[in-house]
Amino acid sequence: MLTGILGTKLGMTRLFTDDGRWIEVTVVEAGPCTVVQRKTKDNDGYDAVQLGFGEVKESRCNKPALGHFKKSGATPSRTLKEFRVASDIDVELGSEIKADIFEAGDRVDVSGTSKGRGFAGVIKRHGFAGGPGGHGSHFHRAPGSVGQSADPAKVYKNKKLPGQYGNKKVTVQNLEVVNVDAEKNLLLIRGNVPGAKGGLITVSKSVKGAR
Repeated sequence: MLTGILGTKLGMTRLFTDDGRWIEVTVVEAGPCTVVQRKTKDNDGYDAVQLGFGEVKESRCNKPALGHFKKSGATPSRTLKEFRVASDIDVELGSEIKADIFEAGDRVDVSGTSKGRGFAGVIKRHGFAGGPGGHGSHFHRAPGSVGQSADPAKVYKNKKLPGQYGNKKVTVQNLEVVNVDAEKNLLLIRGNVPGAKGGLITVSKSVKGAR
């Protein structure tokens, strides 16, 4: 059985439980993904399935990529990603993988690219408290002392300083699938997942399992 799928983050909403509580969920359009390639241990050294997500015009593909898609009979895709599978799994090239590979109650890991916030200071980037807010203070949002004196006379690596914030791959583990809409290829996942609306995400079976 496949352990993951590609999708798009649509946004967040909330659901009411049977006992009247409401919970936050993220709506993910999972698939449909096309099986583009099947890798085996004999030919490639490992077992995996390559999935394609998001249709793209043939004119947008170069000849090597176009030949790769035509070999499997799949339509050109914008994104390709591999998922490890068992050696005895049987999947046909060109077949579609949809959201029904998951069911309510499953635990999943969701990966995506976090929102890029550009160059940020230490208060926004690392949560520093900052200095006094009074007009007489000359220390408001600066990082403060960062180095030493004559020995060792340098700033150590990994010091928390201003810099690029966000726009990195982030994985949130062990989230619960609350509901699956197989007809619309929607997954309702409890909690928030990385990225902005419309961003590409990967949903895969949790490596840690149920809590």
